[in-house]
Amino acid sequence: MEGLLLPVDRHTLAVASAMLLGFFAFLFAGSIVLPGIRAQGQPLANGERRAYKISGMTLFLATHIVVAVGVLVFGLSLTPVLRYFKPLLVVANVFSLVALAGILARGWIQERAIERHSKLPWLVHDIWFGNQLNPTFLGVDLKMFFYHPSLIGLGVILAAFPFRQYELYGRLTPQMGLFLCFWWAYLFTHYLKEEFMLSTWDIIAEKFGFMLVWGDTVYVPFWYSICGWWLIDATKPFTTSAVLALAGFHTLGHWIFRTANWQKDRYKRDRSAVIWGKPARMLGGRLLVSGWWGIGRHMNYTGEIMVYTSFALCTGLVSPWPYLLPLSLVILLTQRASRDDAKCSAKYGELWKEYCRVAKFRVIPFVY
Repeated sequence: MEGLLLPVDRHTLAVASAMLLGFFAFLFAGSIVLPGIRAQGQPLANGERRAYKISGMTLFLATHIVVAVGVLVFGLSLTPVLRYFKPLLVVANVFSLVALAGILARGWIQERAIERHSKLPWLVHDIWFGNQLNPTFLGVDLKMFFYHPSLIGLGVILAAFPFRQYELYGRLTPQMGLFLCFWWAYLFTHYLKEEFMLSTWDIIAEKFGFMLVWGDTVYVPFWYSICGWWLIDATKPFTTSAVLALAGFHTLGHWIFRTANWQKDRYKRDRSAVIWGKPARMLGGRLLVSGWWGIGRHMNYTGEIMVYTSFALCTGLVSPWPYLLPLSLVILLTQRASRDDAKCSAKYGELWKEYCRVAKFRVIPFVY
């Protein structure tokens, strides 16, 4: 790994800056000029419903085409994505802070009264949580846009790992193939029904501050790709039984994760939606108790933890470091589930207690 990574210096930072800015510009221009579907967001606190252009799948496929043509027609290599990983990480951090500064400055200028929901000093609050709910630039909603360089950028980094392994050894191991397929399926299913994002807390209620800007720009693409580094030189192939077991585990987790999110989104859009072959059932006409939401209060988190565990399992036992990825998700999502429960308890009162008696588990059935 160390022999592959270039140092951080003036030259590598310049190249990394061109790579990152060019990638952002490509996706941003594509968000404007490429086709997409129109969708209505969920009602906001003030009753407003924003209109969105959903173009993630178009950008996802366009990036595939550009990369494929570059590699197959022009003989370009994806290895530089890995070689410039450290300079790219530095540039991404700087870019996220500059972008955040611009978003905050615009918010302070435009927003007459900024609602703050914590006891933090106002400046700290605004930096961490943000001061604009729906910032836009040239007509592009920035919260939705930043998911694209985050996830599609992650996809480009991930594609560089099998490219490097094939470049070195002339073949791919079964576990590298699984790793690539797992991640591709994860990204593809995200964009397959990208409109479900419009019903998430991030889009409805979270302002665009450091948590989301830095998380999208740095945390997701650079941290989520960690497992790939331990797969390049792991040339001993998994057994057929291990491959089948791991594929089954990932498929189960992925199915729970996506279908739970999609069930909630369908319910929010249409209270008469059919879930698992039956009309959606509700408690008090407000809380969904059909499908996964009648089993656990955050079964989408359960599935997501399983998915990220499957990524780490692709590395076998070569190192404990890849398992920090699912561990970080366990910590993040269990804490978020606890916060979500507290908010829902305050919002729904006795109805929430009744719901908890139906959906007994927060995240991990029979454990938590």
